[in-house]
Amino acid sequence: MFARKLKVERIAADGATHACPIHWIDNFAMRNFTNDAIFDDTLPVGDGLLEAGHRVPLEKLRDAMEDWFRRKGYLRPEDRLSVVESSPGRAANLSERPR
Repeated sequence: MFARKLKVERIAADGATHACPIHWIDNFAMRNFTNDAIFDDTLPVGDGLLEAGHRVPLEKLRDAMEDWFRRKGYLRPEDRLSVVESSPGRAANLSERPR
């Protein structure tokens, strides 16, 4: 179920990347906050680390996490969120939306 390994990082305005603390990721992963069953297949495992099932759409995950982190005050207005799949043999980078 949690076959995909994801890196979740905050990208600051100067381009520096920082692993998102596990408490941010865990806070998002609680279904009672997201109200979206699609994110039930996620498991926070450490700072900047999230495991997910194959049915979790990465772009939707990144957008929802970024929105939640902004509403919680974790991200500054100039920050962006990066979600990168790092499973062996696969790499998908959804680090940012075109601006």
